[in-house]
Amino acid sequence: MKNTLLLASAIAVAIASMALRASAEQRLVARPPGGQSGGQVAFEVEGSGPVVLMIPSLGRAASDFDDLSRHLVAAGFTSVRPDPRGIGKSTGPMTSLTLHDLAADAALAIEALGGQPVVVVGHAFGQRVGRTLAADRPELVKAMAMIAAGGKAPMKPGAAEALLGCFRLDRPDAERLADVAFAFLAPGNDATQRAEVWRGGWYPEAATAQIAATRATPVEGWWNAGSAVPLLVIQGLQDTVAPPENGRMMKAELGDRVELLEIDGAGHALLPEQPEKIAAAIIAFAKRHSALPR
Repeated sequence: MKNTLLLASAIAVAIASMALRASAEQRLVARPPGGQSGGQVAFEVEGSGPVVLMIPSLGRAASDFDDLSRHLVAAGFTSVRPDPRGIGKSTGPMTSLTLHDLAADAALAIEALGGQPVVVVGHAFGQRVGRTLAADRPELVKAMAMIAAGGKAPMKPGAAEALLGCFRLDRPDAERLADVAFAFLAPGNDATQRAEVWRGGWYPEAATAQIAATRATPVEGWWNAGSAVPLLVIQGLQDTVAPPENGRMMKAELGDRVELLEIDGAGHALLPEQPEKIAAAIIAFAKRHSALPR
């Protein structure tokens, strides 16, 4: 019964996502010369009102945010979803990168929209890029929500291997989906079945470049997300890749700058696991930091 409900929910989300993407406007902005020059940043814009820009997880596309985007647009926000370089129409150098280079890509999208400060949402690896953006370009970030915020607390045993296994597309589906379930989903009898929701959408080349960028960037340069940007940290209590201790560290270190929300029944994926709770929390947070009525 649970699997049937999950499949029905996944189909409903897919239909809604297709409708959203069909009405979204895709824009392209060229990367300026110098440094990591060449190529372009592609992003989709949907809705009207204050901007919420979303940065996806390791080796994943902006389409992971389709369902959240639908909720944001309905709540009166403009949803902006850039694809990371190496995914979709976003192109550019894929070697010798740092998180600062990837944060600059997100900054390009914001500047293309007029350069006013926006609310940034980052999922997993994306929150590292978002925190780097807030540190490097605080004038572009009015507030930031982090989903599955890692960086300091070590992964649980086996999580790193499972995470990398998600990108080994040449393996049998059953083996790879078991890794998806272990790395991204809260334990449960239907965890492997739920992993079907994330069967596709893995970009190994982008993941390799992003892992290298993380290793090339000292955590001290992005951990605090600058010095003043308000932060919402959403952690899954069953997250094996970014354990909830990370959010508790941030709260202890940064105090009132951080709102900490811990969600039971959620692992590292969070977006497909607890979509309604995630949407409600981010919409409420974004409203507190925008002109929209609460």
